Amino acid sequence: MNRFEQYVQRDHDMLFIPFIVAGDPNEEATVDLALTMQASGARALELGIPYSDPLADGPVIQRASKRALAGGMTLRRAMRLVETMRQKGLNIPVVIFTYANPLLQLGLDTFFHEAAANGIDGLLVPDIPYEESHSLAQRCAQENICLISLVAPTTSDERLAKICASAQGFIYCVSSLGVTGVRKKFHPDIFPFLERVRRASSLPIAVGFGISSREQIVELKGVADGFIVGSAIVSEIEKRADPLKIAASRAATLDEIKQALLKKFGTQAETAVPTHHA
Repeated sequence: MNRFEQYVQRDHDMLFIPFIVAGDPNEEATVDLALTMQASGARALELGIPYSDPLADGPVIQRASKRALAGGMTLRRAMRLVETMRQKGLNIPVVIFTYANPLLQLGLDTFFHEAAANGIDGLLVPDIPYEESHSLAQRCAQENICLISLVAPTTSDERLAKICASAQGFIYCVSSLGVTGVRKKFHPDIFPFLERVRRASSLPIAVGFGISSREQIVELKGVADGFIVGSAIVSEIEKRADPLKIAASRAATLDEIKQALLKKFGTQAETAVPTHHA
């Protein structure tokens, strides 16, 4: 059984899937932030790999990537952080969110070796379209790595059916066109779009790009199974970057972030995350 089958399932709780940038503000803080996300109710974690040309990322995540790159973060180093997270008690699935260029520079053989060695469960590459992803999808299936699929409201029914037929883990539904970033309201087209996705797939449906409030999560309940939060979390990290870097002040700062998430999104760690290991 992979971790997605255990932790990311359609049930009565909305699945909370946070995104953080590896190396922001440093490696030690990244490990502790991952554990804090789990303690805040996360059912999976997207670990963003900093990249100099992040086409899908808004300004908040772009700044985080710059901070992480300045600290020397790479795809290989980020993947090796996951082993430390596992050693410290991270049980939920970890999805590597990277772009094609860093993946190809590292090499697929090295990537999958590191994924197996460090307890990584999924891969998401937003700049590889479905039509060009078949060989990567086959390799992921061989290596027991879930290749997470992105779909958008503009996706045709025919293309949506093809993507959903081969999808694994969960379906990442983009709530709006453009880059990531906090938005106050959903476009009305999102709801008929989610109905189309539901008809096309039995996998859990998670909505991302712009989730910033509990009210949005309430709107999604019943039409989606989960929500992905990136910019709103990375912004909280950015505001506290300096105390997060310091071991003596990190625990109190992590608790501030956890409380901010509980207030903003209403996630509940005690009910959302199973306590047994995969």
